Order: sequence, then C-alpha cells, then structure tokens
Amino acid sequence: MEKLYSDIVVIGGGPGGAICSVTAKLSHPEKEVMNIREFENQMVPCAIPYTFSDILGSVEKNLISCAMADKIGMKTLVGRVEKVDLESKTIHLADKEVSFDKLVFATGSKTFVHPSLQHALKLKGVFSVPKNVQYIKEMIEYVKEKKRVVVVGTGFIGIEMAIELCRSGKEVTVVGSKEYILANSFDDEIAAQAHQEMLNAGVKYIAHDRVVDVTDNSGDGVVDMVKLKSGESIETEVVVLATGYKANTELAQGLGLSFGHYGGIMVDEYMKSSNPDVFAIGDCAMKRGFISKSESKTMLASTASAEGRVAGMNIYGIQNLKNFSGTIAIFSTMVAEVAFSSAGITEAAAKASNAAVVSAVFEGSNRHPETMPDAQKQVVKLVAMQNTGQIIGGQIIGGKETGEMINMIGIMIENKMSIYDAMTMQVSTQPHLTAAPPSYPVVMCASMVAAKLKSMMKS
Repeated sequence: MEKLYSDIVVIGGGPGGAICSVTAKLSHPEKEVMNIREFENQMVPCAIPYTFSDILGSVEKNLISCAMADKIGMKTLVGRVEKVDLESKTIHLADKEVSFDKLVFATGSKTFVHPSLQHALKLKGVFSVPKNVQYIKEMIEYVKEKKRVVVVGTGFIGIEMAIELCRSGKEVTVVGSKEYILANSFDDEIAAQAHQEMLNAGVKYIAHDRVVDVTDNSGDGVVDMVKLKSGESIETEVVVLATGYKANTELAQGLGLSFGHYGGIMVDEYMKSSNPDVFAIGDCAMKRGFISKSESKTMLASTASAEGRVAGMNIYGIQNLKNFSGTIAIFSTMVAEVAFSSAGITEAAAKASNAAVVSAVFEGSNRHPETMPDAQKQVVKLVAMQNTGQIIGGQIIGGKETGEMINMIGIMIENKMSIYDAMTMQVSTQPHLTAAPPSYPVVMCASMVAAKLKSMMKS
C-alpha cells in the first residue's frame, strides 16, 4: 500500500473540483494540492448532447484539458476513492492511502431516475445521461443505427439531446407534463417560443402526460414500447431518461457531517461543512437560492466553479470577504438555431411566492442596422421588485451573444442592482456585434420597467 500526503485534497475532477484545485494552489502556493479523479478523462457535462450529432460527433472532442495542473505544480491522482476516514484524515484507494490536512468533496451528482422507472434501465436501449465517458461512448454507438427515440424530460439536457438526435436523422418524441418545454426556467411567453423552435426542428412533443412504464413486449430484454399515463403507447427503439440529477454523497455518508435538503452536504457561505477541515462544492453540496435563500435544486457547472473558487481561496481561513451568497439559477441553451437564456427568478415563480414584482418585455434586434446580414430578433424580459426596482430575474431570446448577455444580468442580480442602474449602464456597441446604442435591449427593457413603476406610483 503506497502512502502519500497532500495538504489539500480535492476529490472529484469535474468543473468544480478542477477549478477548486487550481484556485487552492494559486491562493496557497506553499501548500501541496492534490486532485483525485476517478477517470483519466472528464467530459464537459453540458456538451454531452452535442456528441450525438455532427456538432462534436464524438466523446473525444468533448474532454476537459488538465494542462494547467502541471504548470502550477498541482498533483493529479487517477483512481477511485473507496473510503474516507476523517478521524485519521486519510483517503483510501485500492492501492494507495492519501493523508491530508484539508479535504474538499467535489463528487458532483449522479443521474436521478424515478423509482417507478428504474427497472427500465435494465433493458437494452434504455439510457440515462451520466457524466461518464465510457457510458456515453457506448450509448452513441448503440443509438447510431436506431431510428426511433423517446426522450423523457423537458429540461435543458433532455431538450438538447432531443434536438441533436433529431439533427442526426432520428424520429424523436419528447414526453412532458407541462404545456411547454423548459417551463421551470422560463415564463410562458418565452418558453412558448423555445417550444416552437423545437417543433420547427422536427421534434415531436406530447404535452400534459408522463411515462408510467417502459417495456419489452417481445420479452427479449430490448426496449420496444413506452406507456403513458393517458393510456397511449409509443413504439420506440431507444429511450433516454433525462430526468435530472441528485447529489453524489456516498463517500461523505457516515462521517458525522450534516446534510441539507435534497441530500447535499450542508455548508456555510464559504463552502465549509460542519467539520472545519472539510469543504464541499458543486452538485454534492447543499444549495440555497440567491433571492429566496430557500432550498434549491439548481445544479450548474458555473455554480460549481464559483463555489470551487470560494473554497479554494478560503480553505485556510477567510482570505477574501466576497463569500458565496447563494445560487443564481442562470442558464443558456440553443434550441435549434436560437439561443434562450435565463437568470434569477421567473415572474411566475416570484408571484407564486407572493413577491410584489413588476416586469417588462422589450423586442428589438441584436445588430444595427437590422439589415445586417446576421441580424436576429432579440427579446429581453426583466423582473424587478416593485418597491425598490431591484432586478431579480431576466430572460433573453436571440443569437449566440445571448449567452454572455445573460451573464451581465446575472451580475446585476448578484450585485443587487436596480433597473435604474441598468437604465444608465454604459455599453460598447458595434454593428456586427450588438444592438444599437439607443435601443440596447437590456437598457430599453429596464426603462420600460421603470415606466411601469412610475405609473403604478401615480395610481
């Protein structure tokens, strides 16, 4: 048994674990930092759907580079952790034992499939969407020669999988309980447009229904039928259960740590657990909403990266007062050729929690003049608190620049900016790259919210 030591050990090689390890080494160069990862190669989780079409076409084109680790003197150990002992501060692998001073759990998440459908995973042709290179390789190979696919799940991964499988020539049907796709991340007027883009791309959708069984009527162990609550049945050759993820905390169980809602390791704002020498980041850590501070199921690589930086900087005491104050649900996706992005809380969710909010929608162009060759319609919606004008949510439809524009709104939310701050924001504009200065959509939308607030005050 080989015995090793590192001052800081991070278990997990995903986005959060990787950036936490790098940040810890850069922040504490005198310390030894080791990242233990189960697999030599890690995929970019959000890009998994694109390995099923010619956008990427293979898992090999979707691997995370670890080049920076060697440059900064950080150690990497590839192996599966079998046990963690906090009393002796040791980590046990099959043939190695690693001692540590500080430990970070960055073990991520694993796929969640409802108990009523877990039996289906035993059938050939039924897949979940784990962040596992070998599994996805085998899935790609199996799906390649098949024609009919049913996708269960209307979140980002499910819809992106559906569109990419359709793009590769499959007949794809999505089953969802809501009228529109992406309903948890967008208000209806935005989700409806994303929904239409998916239909335009050739994907079929069955609304207000759910899958109650997946079967092999022939009895040969190969899936051939999906049964719905409505009584309808769909013949298929492949079923993709894109039904979400849950915290992967098996290694942390039985160690005396506290756990929060949805099974995540309970942490403070600096990502420290109930044990002062143990931190947790990413999908395996408990989440609180940035606005409500209530429990959150949001699992994002961007959140994991932010948490990883906070933990890496502050692992030996508070080095930076910028703590992590909650999870901003911030998303971007491409539905066919149109980008849809969301940050913060939707208007529907705000009103459901009895928050007094006001919103506005502005529609313009992402280029100026609108006759530029690559111009697209750009729609911005902002949601703000009625009493203060503080921005708590935003949604955008447009071109690929939408992915960065929503980050701007995310910063506004995180820094508690108001629509009045947004109205006077100074922006760089250029005909090939942005909307026109007088009608920059975020600024114009903020102005519309302000006008609503003024009208409400008068009345």
